[in-house]
Amino acid sequence: MDKVFSGWDELPKGYASDKTTEGCLVLEGGAFRALYASGVTDVLMRNNINFDCICGVSAGAMNGANYAAGQIGRSARVNLRYRHDSNYVGLKPIISQHGVIGFDFVFGELDNIEPFDYKTFDKKRFVAVTTDVDTGRAHYWENGKCSDIFQAVRASASMPYVSKPVEVDGTYNLDGGCSVNIPYNWAIRQGYKKIVVVKTRANDYREPAPSSVQLKVIEKMYSDKPDFAYMLEHSHERYNLEMDELYYLTNHKRVFTIAPSVSIDDVGRLESDMEKLGQLYYLGVRDCENNLENLISYLEYL
Repeated sequence: MDKVFSGWDELPKGYASDKTTEGCLVLEGGAFRALYASGVTDVLMRNNINFDCICGVSAGAMNGANYAAGQIGRSARVNLRYRHDSNYVGLKPIISQHGVIGFDFVFGELDNIEPFDYKTFDKKRFVAVTTDVDTGRAHYWENGKCSDIFQAVRASASMPYVSKPVEVDGTYNLDGGCSVNIPYNWAIRQGYKKIVVVKTRANDYREPAPSSVQLKVIEKMYSDKPDFAYMLEHSHERYNLEMDELYYLTNHKRVFTIAPSVSIDDVGRLESDMEKLGQLYYLGVRDCENNLENLISYLEYL
């Protein structure tokens, strides 16, 4: 199996313009399925659609940080080149950092290879969602209002079961998707009139209930965190309610949703097939391009 996407050299590079767009971009997670959203955000940036607020969950927070920094193609270049780097994914970070993703690499060595534009990032309102393992509730960490927004991003993208909770300002957190899969309601509560949601599942996808084996794993691993365990046990119910509500809000033009136009159920959260991941990125590109005219009409409509 190829270790790098065959089309890696052709991935876009460049910077978004200084133009900003009023509204909030909301990004779902999904680990490597979020390469779909990388394709979407690259098209947004290339078309001068640079939202002044970004709210992301898990891999959506990592995608959102690159979008906030205005760095076209950075998210895709990283994931389509380094997916099989042992410092980024796998046993080495599990042993050294107690999680399957090597965030020391992401926020360390990688910054020397693909420098992150902190100056541009700091100009945007950026929010990373985490789940408090003691209360089961969501935290919305905002740059400039917490001690370390990138520590919050690390927590947001730390998967349950395989990751140690990450400390952020005195609280212990894991994947934001354990409490909120798609934080569009946060954007609504904040008063945003224009909200664009990027999903990493097709609109007709619904999450199945956990199996008896999964329930036993939850009970065993988080017996001392009953509120967090409850959120995991009922995550499918919450997710499916979000999908139904998003369908309603989209049809009534309260939000604008971009979702995979075909099922991507065959793409795993930790997908290792680089060609499949590359195709997923370009599906995001095509879907966003096909939605551009309607998106611009939505953004211009008062």
